[in-house]
Amino acid sequence: MKSYIIPEIQNKMSKKIVTFQLKKTITEYVSVQIGSSLDSYNYMKQFYDDIDVQESFYLLLLNRAQKTLGYVKISQGGITGTVVDKLIIAKYVVDSLAKTVILAHNHPSGQLMPSEADINITRGVTDMLKLFDVSVMEHIIMTSDGYYSFCDNCLIN
Repeated sequence: MKSYIIPEIQNKMSKKIVTFQLKKTITEYVSVQIGSSLDSYNYMKQFYDDIDVQESFYLLLLNRAQKTLGYVKISQGGITGTVVDKLIIAKYVVDSLAKTVILAHNHPSGQLMPSEADINITRGVTDMLKLFDVSVMEHIIMTSDGYYSFCDNCLIN
């Protein structure tokens, strides 16, 4: 049995590919060196204008000297959670050529202690980034009253 594709239909079926580019956009945020969990918290809190309303997950990208290269909001969810896609994190890490990252998310409830899901996503991201020789320096849980540091509490090596 022979099959035929009509030329007009074949042209409509051809899917175009896209090109990807590394693009930097200058922001008003100043590059600083991060040396502690308090530095991480103080720098990251400037990105949260809805800390008590919706849970948001951010990624702070740093170079080998732990100077900030950039940041990205990975996800924004509801009042009890947000989805964190490791593939999206890997994309931004590779695109920025970061060597170290800081993870940060808020708990609108005000609860500072990490959930089992928080611990699991930290482990998953840490393990995944090892493939790229990139380290997770910190994971901060933020509320309007303070923060919890995974590093200070020995949950990150």
